[in-house]
Amino acid sequence: MMTENLYSLLLPSDPRDDARPALQTGTGAAWSYGDLRRTAGRIARLLHESGVGRGDRVAAQVEKSPEALCLYLATLQIGAVYLPLNTAYTLTELRYFLGDAEPAVFVGPPQSAAEVAALDPAPAGCLFTLDGDGGGSLTAACRDLDPWDGAADMAADDVAAILYTSGTTGRPKGAMITHGNLGYTTRTLAGLWGIADTDVLLHALPVFHAHGLFIAANPVLFARGSMLFLSRFSADRVIELLPRATLFMGVPTLYTRLLADPRLTPDLCRGMRLFTCGSAPLSAETFARFEECSGHRILERYGMTETAIITTNPLDGERVPGTVGFPLPGLEVRVADEGGRPLPPGGEIGGLELRGPNVFKGYWRMPEKTAAEFRPDGFFITGDLARRAADGRISIVSRAKDLIISGGYNVYPREVESVLGRIEGVRDAAVIGVPHPDFGEGVVAVIERQPDAPPPDPAVVIAQAARELAGYKLPKIVVVQEALPRNAMGKVQKNELRAQHKDVFTLPAPAAPRG
Repeated sequence: MMTENLYSLLLPSDPRDDARPALQTGTGAAWSYGDLRRTAGRIARLLHESGVGRGDRVAAQVEKSPEALCLYLATLQIGAVYLPLNTAYTLTELRYFLGDAEPAVFVGPPQSAAEVAALDPAPAGCLFTLDGDGGGSLTAACRDLDPWDGAADMAADDVAAILYTSGTTGRPKGAMITHGNLGYTTRTLAGLWGIADTDVLLHALPVFHAHGLFIAANPVLFARGSMLFLSRFSADRVIELLPRATLFMGVPTLYTRLLADPRLTPDLCRGMRLFTCGSAPLSAETFARFEECSGHRILERYGMTETAIITTNPLDGERVPGTVGFPLPGLEVRVADEGGRPLPPGGEIGGLELRGPNVFKGYWRMPEKTAAEFRPDGFFITGDLARRAADGRISIVSRAKDLIISGGYNVYPREVESVLGRIEGVRDAAVIGVPHPDFGEGVVAVIERQPDAPPPDPAVVIAQAARELAGYKLPKIVVVQEALPRNAMGKVQKNELRAQHKDVFTLPAPAAPRG
């Protein structure tokens, strides 16, 4: 019986691939598929000799590097569970994740090794270090080892990775992602996006997140393509390398930064085949400006930690700004009312729910929370509000927790943000609801101003928005600032904004127009 181990899909033992280019780093170091297989195999041998077995967790808080990618592959190879952790996490945050996951091995940066080792209780059975250049005790310890051969025999339902969600509404939850989940996503995206061995992905995303690891790297490895593997995003480096690439996967923030560079032209992008965007909503303005500057229409798609990817605009066909396209083949997706009853297509807003091979196994050690997130018929409740058009296209309206109820009326932040984003001087906008003595919740718009331009006047912003929005949807207060708080994937952290502005209607504030 053939194993379902994802490693066998990404790095099968085929000598014909050994010399094929796999990736090139920002410093010019070239790695073949044979190099990846041998390095991953040596790390797999080290993990095994360190006592790591099937189902044991391997936690990694490491900078992006080819060796970090090999650590992920090695963990899959021996049947352990990969636990990537954001490199920005503090020691306090790290203590929670390690205490909850109880990894057999922790791999972290050399500069914090002593602090991590001193944590009580101990963070893991074994500690190794790995830096952004591939140095550290991990690679030193495995340098002379014989590579592990083959891959552990895994079932589709076996857990391959645990990714922690942001925890904005409670303590972070570890989503258990299976080999079957990732195998489906890998094969499906490679097919839908036409990824082939001739493709070169300009990889500028972090690899501690589902986007950079599961959506970007996995399908390219599966297709035997290659990657220009940047340690981090730099608009200057991306502009420099675009002529050598055919694929680029980004988040809206990366596209707005590229648009600020006058060197972004159709001629620069003539060799590109596809630009995709996810992890946060892409504004219609950014979509249109990018097409004008590059000659390419961004393919927007939608997913989440628990599912990797759910919908995508088509590779061949109309890519409609403001929508995230169609469900992936094999998925059952519905827009439902609060009781889980499907709503008819045509525009009615409801909760997005799905069932299919990409849906995670559950939350690590949280059976009650897992049960609460699923309907009795097995549909996963995403927590996103959406509408489905008659042709099947999905549009995400907002997160359910971001919905604002002001004076008894529903206000969907994405709709207001879309209008604000078209106003001169506005680079981006986040719309939140905060306690209001009269309306229950009041609408507040926090605006990120365009750099090198006069800050927009809040009164003018409200007046212009009033041309397109009903009064109850209008912001009662507009705050203009240099930048919005974002996570590593560029997603605006609305929980921070809500905490920052929670008293704006109860403390003395400048008079503002009422909706």
